[in-house]
Amino acid sequence: MTEQPWINLVDTSLRDGMSSVSHQFSVDQVAAVARGLDRARIGTIEVAHGIGLGASSIQYGFAAASDAEYVRAAVEAVDNADIAVLYVPGIATLAELAEAQQAGARTVRIAIHCTEADCAEQPIGWARENGMRVMSFLMMSHKLDPAALAEQARKLDAYGAQVVYVVDSAGALLPHDAAARVAALREAIGADIGFHAHNNLGVGIANSLAAAENGATYLDGSLRGLGASAGNAQTEVLAAAAERAGYRTGADLFGLIDTAEHIMAPLMKQPQVIDETALVLGYAGVYSTFYHPTKRAAAKFGVPERDILIELGRRGVIGGQEDMIVDVAAELARSVSAISTTEDQ
Repeated sequence: MTEQPWINLVDTSLRDGMSSVSHQFSVDQVAAVARGLDRARIGTIEVAHGIGLGASSIQYGFAAASDAEYVRAAVEAVDNADIAVLYVPGIATLAELAEAQQAGARTVRIAIHCTEADCAEQPIGWARENGMRVMSFLMMSHKLDPAALAEQARKLDAYGAQVVYVVDSAGALLPHDAAARVAALREAIGADIGFHAHNNLGVGIANSLAAAENGATYLDGSLRGLGASAGNAQTEVLAAAAERAGYRTGADLFGLIDTAEHIMAPLMKQPQVIDETALVLGYAGVYSTFYHPTKRAAAKFGVPERDILIELGRRGVIGGQEDMIVDVAAELARSVSAISTTEDQ
């Protein structure tokens, strides 16, 4: 009898989910969610500001507690789970990573734009030298074709990343796209492969299963789908779907459902839905964390959110270029004003 293949579920409710609650989870809430996930046998739990270590600021939004406080709360709440943090070069520093490690984080997920693997070499090297498990994210993976993405993955593999992720930061991939990218990485590297879905086009679970079918052994999710813009693949749904598809996850499905229903749901400001902004964001291929800033810019300048997102997608704007949201909104407002003035003359 053939043994069922294994999938490692990683929950990112306490990091990606932070973006949907303005980074305002308290340390007690982080502890409660982490405790529930641990009891449901989730092996890796990601905890940090929604943008990652060191992002609590006027630019990205101030969190209710420091990254180290969040990590420590999660570490003290779990018995078995590994607590992970997100590190974005240019936002986080190695000193902040060291502080997170001292607080108890054992895994770091180093996130770089899909064309900039070189930026991960230093933090990967530091983390490996200091005994941390390293996962590395190729953000906005829809921006590269599979072969080009695999070339970037080769660099991360050579630097020492133990897991390399295809990350659908914009929720722009379809199942065949996810499958092709994971398959290309599987041919190119020796490291394990992960997949991180966003649900802007409603296919987060389907994309995750397609990734698993093509060699991904780590899949990310979040309870109730809580995450930036349309949210992520829903952890409890992902666990159930993976089991029905013939994978072993080791997770306690009903423990996950209980944690989602009785711990996470009461903490959510509103249900995670695919609204107009989230849908157009995925359609245009724009970074998920642009969701709230786009809404604010649209309200400020009196222009449609969809027009801002379509233009940002046309310009190929990526994470770290949040200032372009306001620039585009202002330009669109001036164009509307100019047209109105011309028509009045």
